[in-house]
Amino acid sequence: MRSIWKGAISFGLVTIPVKLYSATEQKDVSFHQVHRDDGGRIRYKRVCTIDGEEVPYADIAKGYELASGEMVVLTDEDFEDLPLSTSRRIDVLQFAPAEQIDPIYFAKSYYLEPDAQGAKPYVLLRNALESSGQVAVVKVALRQRESLATLRVRDGVFVLETMLWPDEIRTPDFGFLEEDIEVRAQELKMAESLITTMESDFDPGEYHDTYREALQQVIEAKVAGKEVIAAPEEEEAGPAVDLMAALRASVEAAKRERTGEPAKPKKATGGGKSSKEAKEPKEAKEAKEEEAKEEEKAPPKRKARKSA
Repeated sequence: MRSIWKGAISFGLVTIPVKLYSATEQKDVSFHQVHRDDGGRIRYKRVCTIDGEEVPYADIAKGYELASGEMVVLTDEDFEDLPLSTSRRIDVLQFAPAEQIDPIYFAKSYYLEPDAQGAKPYVLLRNALESSGQVAVVKVALRQRESLATLRVRDGVFVLETMLWPDEIRTPDFGFLEEDIEVRAQELKMAESLITTMESDFDPGEYHDTYREALQQVIEAKVAGKEVIAAPEEEEAGPAVDLMAALRASVEAAKRERTGEPAKPKKATGGGKSSKEAKEPKEAKEAKEEEAKEEEKAPPKRKARKSA
């Protein structure tokens, strides 16, 4: 990895010189825009919309468009006196429990490596932060932008996670939040049963980008001059008509997937309990019983009289 920034963590009167590295990378397959007929690269020119002339990069400034459509042109001199820190410091503002910070605020993750003589104070702060169970809330200026951020420890290394400002978080304004949507108790219990059935420790290594892998195979096949065979399309599931039936089926499918058992056809049984009923989660049984009770309480439907 190559460092993209050098600075220092400022913790009280302690200064810890560090190097900054991107902690993540996108694995997308990148493409160029090309001419379909001959594969030539498509280039773009910077052209002024007023005089139609190509503009050299040195003559390009930043413009802020007003609601009226007018443009305010800003030059380098206009940015010189702005209060953006150039001290290359990561200033520790406070310490707080990690669970108090909503993950929606996090924007980008970076690793911090101690630089020069910074290893000992780095390890000291790292160990103290780990034992406290807190994260450090800091302020840092990166790429002409000042951000709040957190410092936490991962695999013995400080992770700096830049954050969005509160006014950058949108408020969800959806109509269904104002609706009085009724959820029956047995439906809730069945959904909780499905969650319980699907519980397991999270291992990110179990998942992979199937789209990127398939796309890479298409590219490799093109290079080798092979025929590209399309993968079979998956059937799209429509909305559940009977919510309870869909939940029950989901619980059974999740149980089979977890145990590796194949789907079994339903068999007619006598008075004894079937193996399916014996293995059924307690919550699912209770949900069925409550649903049956509700059906018993419901008034009987009147039969339509036959006309003579």
